[in-house]
Amino acid sequence: MSRTRLGLGLSATALLTATAVLPAPAHAATVADYTITVDPTARGAAIDDTMYGVFFEDINRAADGGLYAELVQNRSFEYSTADNRSYTPLTAWTVDGTARVMDDDGRLNDRNRSYLSLGAGSSVTNAGYNTGIRVEAGKTYDFSVWARAAGGTTLTVGLRDAAGPLAATREVAVRGGWTKYTATFTARRTSSYGRLTVASSADAALDMVSLFPRDTYRHEPNGLRKDLAEKIEALHPGFVRFPGGCLVNTGSMQDYSAASGWQRARAYQWKDTIGPVEQRATNANFWGYNQSYGLGYYEYFRLAEDIGAMPLPVVPALVTGCGQNKAVTDDALLERHIQDTLDLIEFANGPATSTWGKVRAAMGHPKPFHLTHIEVGNEENLPDEFFARFQRFRAAIQAKYPDVKVISNSGPDDSGTTFDTAWKLNREAGVDLVDEHYYNSPQWFLQNNDRYDSYDRSGPKVFLGEYASQGNAWSNALSEAAYMTGLERNADVVKLASYAPLFANEDYVQWRPDLVWFNNHASWGSANYEVQKLFMNNTGDRVVPSRASGTPSVSGPITGAIGLSTWATSAAYDDVSVTAADGTALFGDDFSAGASRWTHTGGGSWSVQDGQYVQTDATAENTMVQAGDPAWHDYDLHVKATKKSGKEGFLVAFGVKDTGNYYWWNLGGWNNTQSAVEQAADGGKSTLLAKAGSIETGRAYDIDIKVRGRQVTLFLDGQQWGSFTDDKPAEPFRQVVTRDQATGELIVKVVNAQDTAARTAIDLGGAKVASRATATTLAAAADAVNSETNTPVTPVTSTVTGVAPRFTYTFPANSVTFLRIRQR
Repeated sequence: MSRTRLGLGLSATALLTATAVLPAPAHAATVADYTITVDPTARGAAIDDTMYGVFFEDINRAADGGLYAELVQNRSFEYSTADNRSYTPLTAWTVDGTARVMDDDGRLNDRNRSYLSLGAGSSVTNAGYNTGIRVEAGKTYDFSVWARAAGGTTLTVGLRDAAGPLAATREVAVRGGWTKYTATFTARRTSSYGRLTVASSADAALDMVSLFPRDTYRHEPNGLRKDLAEKIEALHPGFVRFPGGCLVNTGSMQDYSAASGWQRARAYQWKDTIGPVEQRATNANFWGYNQSYGLGYYEYFRLAEDIGAMPLPVVPALVTGCGQNKAVTDDALLERHIQDTLDLIEFANGPATSTWGKVRAAMGHPKPFHLTHIEVGNEENLPDEFFARFQRFRAAIQAKYPDVKVISNSGPDDSGTTFDTAWKLNREAGVDLVDEHYYNSPQWFLQNNDRYDSYDRSGPKVFLGEYASQGNAWSNALSEAAYMTGLERNADVVKLASYAPLFANEDYVQWRPDLVWFNNHASWGSANYEVQKLFMNNTGDRVVPSRASGTPSVSGPITGAIGLSTWATSAAYDDVSVTAADGTALFGDDFSAGASRWTHTGGGSWSVQDGQYVQTDATAENTMVQAGDPAWHDYDLHVKATKKSGKEGFLVAFGVKDTGNYYWWNLGGWNNTQSAVEQAADGGKSTLLAKAGSIETGRAYDIDIKVRGRQVTLFLDGQQWGSFTDDKPAEPFRQVVTRDQATGELIVKVVNAQDTAARTAIDLGGAKVASRATATTLAAAADAVNSETNTPVTPVTSTVTGVAPRFTYTFPANSVTFLRIRQR
């Protein structure tokens, strides 16, 4: 089945000739010439319907305060300093009168530990998320609360903002033990600043104070925020990966029970998140806030089904990552998690009469969810320990559910020791799919379009589960689009791919970039979202082999000044020298005369102490100082470095052009666990070479860097540490061609990631084609960023005339263009 959806999100049609171009917002004064040659008789890789998908993780308030439509924050009074040091059980609430949060035997149930004791004549008011509770005039909102009052009471519930009431007040009569009560509001006017107040005429206990819009996505109970879910739906993703991410492989692996001491910082475990919402566990989110689990596994499965996507859950492998890096050694606990994973598959696929299928049916879904893939683990930095545990999960799953594919991973980076070890283990074991993750600079994505060209066609397939180019500007999205042409060209190896993260609430951001941004009243797709949407809605069924000419360029030597820096570390530097390849001294500084030759461009605090240049702030990050001539090339850099205190080691920079463009040797980075050479390009960094290792405090190290042309060799204490050649061109002109079997169209996909228009001679290899084609174009200034009020990156559709087996088309500067050409 083709994943083609024509006309989605496209503007009105305009008529162009094949040699005309859409108006280019970028400043394009010149035109470069290219060729694209297509072989329509050759057979390229088949593209699965599930190739492109989305990855949902509760980061940036993506769940509570985001996709989960609940409007009340901290509805169950469960917030704790375990979630965030600033939290109290009354965070997001204000009290008028007397109110106390209780943790005693009077609670609603064992897993819902806290509740509110509200005094007679008192009230509590909830502030919601962002600026407040959002309501829209004429729309209906459903209130509910669990309450008890032995002597009876009347709850008065109101919605208002600073200007006055937003809806008519409701009164709820409460008597006896814990019971759920409901009421309905119809908003009189629109406001993003609403507050929900609950007042009691007599002593009462409250829990699960809730307000939902009636108009949730597909009008489902305990539902999803409509505009956010619709943005996922509009992508037409082939799969939904959930729930993480670092949520899965961090924290305690114990359950939420008295036996474990009701631990709050736990790995995400699916059984915590199903059943009635008032009985679900609470947990500290790795990203620094509370997660209610109102949005849980059932809701994820339901979302995937609603949008026609394959569900792809991730379960803990009992090896933590994301900086924690510990392997659980409790075998009984490991066996419990393996059984939990088998139970999860039964919950998704089992008949309604099975133990866990019965739970699913009781939640409202008697039919199976058709789970076919499951991932064990996420970004583990201990590949041997991870893989030993992964194999036990895999064996148990394959024994009971042989049709379910079990996905492994290759750690948190695109290369390095962990990556290589993990891939070796996965390859030797014949794993079905390996999940790769990387967040790199736009330049890296332009340089590595051919990454998967050389992967073993008979080995494990690739799931590119997380990737992004470190920004939401149009230039970032262009680099990702260029890279995606390489993913499609290698669709026989890359079977699944998803950008990450998916959502960000603009007032609660822990990670950038993100695909979709929102607040309490609006949402908007980033430039990256528009690229993903264009590819997902125009994938095609099979690659048609093609080739293109490249961009003429002269790759000169690495040039630039030098720099010293630290990251969360205090360090001392001395005896800095730079010598040309012919032995000429270019620079020398032993700091006996101060540090006047150095320019401080970063943070931290630098001073000369005892003849050394010392950065004393052990908490500051990127404390760069620079010296020398940006035109230097072919030189040897020497420096002596001593770590004084802090978490990491040294940063010695070379090829420094400015604050956003340089190379540095990061010694003792990543909490002093590894060293790497990183390249910064326009502010985004990518790793060129990495090895495990650490830096000792108080020890003086001799660091030497030899730059010759584009080759760099690095020495630590006189021993060669490593070398690399940075000679990959950051090719801005990329293309791929696919065929849509349902429509009979060739889809010519071209990315022109430069400030120059690309006049392109397209040879369709003698294919008989219609003279008219449809073009969908994304074009904007390279630094354009979509926002709530302005979306410069928006697709435009046009009709192209003059299409023939050979024709010329000029692709605008800084553009992504898809030409859909019907074969006759």
